[in-house]
Amino acid sequence: MVLPVHAPNHPEQRPDSFSPDSRQAWIRLVVALLIGSIGSVGMWAVVVVIPVVQAEFAATRGAVSLAFTLMMFGFGLGGVIAGKITDRFGIVPAMAISIAFLGVANTLAGLSTQLWQFVAAYFLIGLGTSATFAPLMAEASHWFERYRGLAVTIVASGNYVAGTIWPPLVNAGMETIGWRYTHVAIALICATLMTTLVLVLRARIGDDKVRNHANAPPPRVDLKLSTNALTALLSIASISCCVAMAMPQVHIVAYCGDLGYGVARGAEMLSLMMACGIVSRIGSGYLADKIGGIRTLLLGSLAQGFALMFYLFFDSLTSLYLISAMFGLFQGGIVPSYAIIVREAMPASEAATRVGIVIFASVFGMSFGGWVSGIIFDATGSYAAAFANGVAWNALNVGIVLTLLIRSRMNSVRSGPTLAT
Repeated sequence: MVLPVHAPNHPEQRPDSFSPDSRQAWIRLVVALLIGSIGSVGMWAVVVVIPVVQAEFAATRGAVSLAFTLMMFGFGLGGVIAGKITDRFGIVPAMAISIAFLGVANTLAGLSTQLWQFVAAYFLIGLGTSATFAPLMAEASHWFERYRGLAVTIVASGNYVAGTIWPPLVNAGMETIGWRYTHVAIALICATLMTTLVLVLRARIGDDKVRNHANAPPPRVDLKLSTNALTALLSIASISCCVAMAMPQVHIVAYCGDLGYGVARGAEMLSLMMACGIVSRIGSGYLADKIGGIRTLLLGSLAQGFALMFYLFFDSLTSLYLISAMFGLFQGGIVPSYAIIVREAMPASEAATRVGIVIFASVFGMSFGGWVSGIIFDATGSYAAAFANGVAWNALNVGIVLTLLIRSRMNSVRSGPTLAT
């Protein structure tokens, strides 16, 4: 009979057998964080180079910004594809494809002679970047049981770490060698550093490169919903929370410019928001290990709505700094909570695919939220209605998550006071 545990403790067990939550798991986690921090460069490089690219191609800001939009679309779509590859063949092949895309696409961006080529290259960059987020989060969730929530959010923080370190490096590259050679340099950096790290990860994973889920424990939470129904609900919740999240993240710089504070102040607020988001992501993972993913998501969603309300009533420079910091602390852990819920309530064999689908929904929500907020501003001449729109979408998210929480309390298959263990 096969024992229902991850790491059987038979006498013939090999010395290098892997056990969840072990020192080996933490080493893998550090490597995964480094991979995510390097591979997410494209999400931030495009923001930095937009003004220079616009000037070189004599294009409108909207036309150049399409590179960001298609990059995000590629990021979301690629997450589903890379997740399927990870579930079937393991994380290493998915990361190998990611490295190839990032190397080739960044080179093509640097060599582009027309704007459409630059935009198309960034769609490919989005596809390459995708494997460093949702699939990597899902993979890391298999390495931990007791600290699963913390592990998932640490990997997800690679995105925000990249947002901290890459923009000044890309800006410095543009000033010294130009934006074209900067993209070629990014291609070389991604190809060399990520390949090295993936080889290290492959060595650490060993014979577990293609995961066997036969002995994986059943889902911890029984919501009495089919996998497809739960995926659909989480996707709708993800879209609604990210529409709300997009308003400050996408428009805070322009909002400060409209208020007369200058775009530089808005950029500082955005950086502060992202820095606080790192703290929030890691803290929410620790919290999820204590109270479960659904409760953590509900707390984050309620707090995000609370912060959005403050934007409606306060617009002094000091208050905007404080509210932006608060917003970052509240929203940073929301998106990784969806990955934690997937692992708690769905079969392990489908984790990467399902996480990819939900993350794709969140990307759509961010894109739609940023766009519709601009439309509302154009129609009203003020961001007040846009903030109110964000609060309304956030309320929809809270309603869905609250419903899931009620169902989990009614149908939980676990016992004991601690939900995550």
